[in-house]
Amino acid sequence: MKKNEEKTTRPSVTDKDSGMKRRSFVKLLGGGIFIFFQPWNVIDMLPVPQQQQRRTLTKDYNAFLHIAEDGTVTCYTGKIEMGQGIITGLAMMMADELNVPFEKVKMVMGDTELCPYDAGTWGSQSTQTFGPAMRAAAAEAKSVLLDMASAQLGVPASQLEVKNGTVIDSSNDRSVSYAQLAKGKKLEKYLEVKPAVEDYSKFTIVGTSHKRVDAIEKVTGKAKYTGDLKIPGMVFARILRPPSHGARMTSVDVSGAEKIEGVKVVRDGDFIAVICGNKDRVDEAIVKIKAEYDFKELPVNDKTVFDWMVNAQSRVSVAREGGDLDTGKKLSDKIFESEFHDPYVAHAAIETHTALAHLVDGTMNVWASTQSPFGLQDAIVNEIKMTRETVRVRTPFLGGGFGGKAAYQQGVEAASLAKLTGKPVMLVWTREEEFFYDTFHTANVIKVKSGIDKSGLITFWDYHVWFAGTRGSDIIYDVPNFKTTSYSENRSAFQVHPFGTGPWRAPNNNSNTFARETQIDIMASAAGIDPLEFRLKNLKDEKMIACLKSVADKFGYIPAKTPGKRGIGIACGHDAGTWVAQIAEVKVDTATGKVQVVRVACSQDMGLCVNPEGALIQMEGCISMALGYTFSEEVHFEGGNILDRGFDTYQIPKISWLPQIDCVILDRKDKPPKGGGEPAIIAVGAAVANAIHDATGARLYRTPMTPERVLEAIRKV
Repeated sequence: MKKNEEKTTRPSVTDKDSGMKRRSFVKLLGGGIFIFFQPWNVIDMLPVPQQQQRRTLTKDYNAFLHIAEDGTVTCYTGKIEMGQGIITGLAMMMADELNVPFEKVKMVMGDTELCPYDAGTWGSQSTQTFGPAMRAAAAEAKSVLLDMASAQLGVPASQLEVKNGTVIDSSNDRSVSYAQLAKGKKLEKYLEVKPAVEDYSKFTIVGTSHKRVDAIEKVTGKAKYTGDLKIPGMVFARILRPPSHGARMTSVDVSGAEKIEGVKVVRDGDFIAVICGNKDRVDEAIVKIKAEYDFKELPVNDKTVFDWMVNAQSRVSVAREGGDLDTGKKLSDKIFESEFHDPYVAHAAIETHTALAHLVDGTMNVWASTQSPFGLQDAIVNEIKMTRETVRVRTPFLGGGFGGKAAYQQGVEAASLAKLTGKPVMLVWTREEEFFYDTFHTANVIKVKSGIDKSGLITFWDYHVWFAGTRGSDIIYDVPNFKTTSYSENRSAFQVHPFGTGPWRAPNNNSNTFARETQIDIMASAAGIDPLEFRLKNLKDEKMIACLKSVADKFGYIPAKTPGKRGIGIACGHDAGTWVAQIAEVKVDTATGKVQVVRVACSQDMGLCVNPEGALIQMEGCISMALGYTFSEEVHFEGGNILDRGFDTYQIPKISWLPQIDCVILDRKDKPPKGGGEPAIIAVGAAVANAIHDATGARLYRTPMTPERVLEAIRKV
């Protein structure tokens, strides 16, 4: 270990420990100017135990910036690219802040050796949270460069300006480029006094549409995902999996697998795997292992889960309240009570969880499809008892995440096998494993009781949500008497979920928006008021009002009472700091229950839109993906046994389902940028459900709205 300890010594040029191997960093990248900065404390965003762990080890700087000798600007970030486009959007922000051509900016992402600590890529936070931090770094870098240019040109820095990566002294017609300033330098800087970032109004790149910088790589197949990587001597692995989450192994016979040529069985307690240089042979060998299990299943399945949840011994908390519910009920002319159900839903990304691990010279190198490379690093350190300095995680492109790759079990498994075998190990989960170990969107129950007066004003709102959390449960509307009660899992008293659950694109906002916006529509219909007019009548939120009016204009909406047999529905909400409103048009076959979404219009207030082309793609992607939870996606299970383990039974949206999509991004260049990866997904289910009601008079209280459930609702009209 002494050799490794010497190798990973982290000297500090500025008497501030950045937690990074600075000399190694400079050696890897060569000459140029390095800026180390800490515009905000990412550690404070971690759970308390992790905060303490990180603080005892290092002060983490949130990002580096490097100006190379050829003028190329590189930003190092722990964020990762999984299709959301931040590899382009962040580079646009960096280019504008530094006043360099967009083509000169490169992003290096998700490498725990080169990039500073980041908690993970989720919640549509990269642009709105990391973006300002990165801009602060660029402002520091520009200040350093101006000081260097000032010294070289012999004029005050205040006399200089920057255009296209060149510092100009216009009064003397002299200039020096960033590349010239960086030439032959190995300079590290840390600024105590932080310069101001540039005013948004001066941006020339941000706010204009740019094609994705990774587009050509991806459409031509040149882009490398974890499963595309190869190392000499690499072996493939398969791990023995239990048949159910409630199963515990009692005995095992591996002799059948050991008979297959070239296959080696690796065992560490109940962790049993087969490895071989031939992938087909590991697939053949794993099924030859014979194991027996005891089963301890929770007595719940997809048919009984909603009663199970309501009857669970849960933690109860009041998320928000105001006024008095009893007073609101007395003021009500009509009172409405509804119950909404939402099932477990899989992430079903195209790329399954994949990892490649290789132990070289005492360092565990791991490439993994994960949204949290530093989280995976910590997990490997804890699992295989290595130091943090000897574990390096790199994240290539991800083939979809949606919150599901916040988990990184496959990376820990691959690292464990690499340490046990001394070989580079590629572990690619099968589709069956992907479904089995998915951290599903949680099933949930929402009960709403509300009232309106004779004029159509909402008098009270009593909202109860079981296991969906409170994201998206905001009332939004102007209601004087309200209360939101949340019921969450209390595992010490009652285990609710028989398998893993976790974030799923705009976690649970889909559920809460579906319940709220359906309830709003129920009240509008009962009041005999057009659903758009009813919403505007009960709103004071100017952002939501603007989105609703904008989407109505885009759609060409004509007011009407519902049900009006037109098949038009409205819904709105907000997520990740972005306000969104949608109008959907549907056709319903009342003989079969099949619903076709003809058109969806969507309006979004996301503050300053960094890359309109990228934001539009995200909105269209959200709407398309939302058709899955709206019409077909539902995990069937019996106890801990997942019954859906492939696309033969689990139906994701098809191209043929896609409607005409019309999007509006409100012009808010004077406001900070907000998240765009999730908001447009939240309102689709409610807008479609309300459109089905307008077309047929039938109300849907459960997703997915399958033909059978639509027919059942129609029969009740």
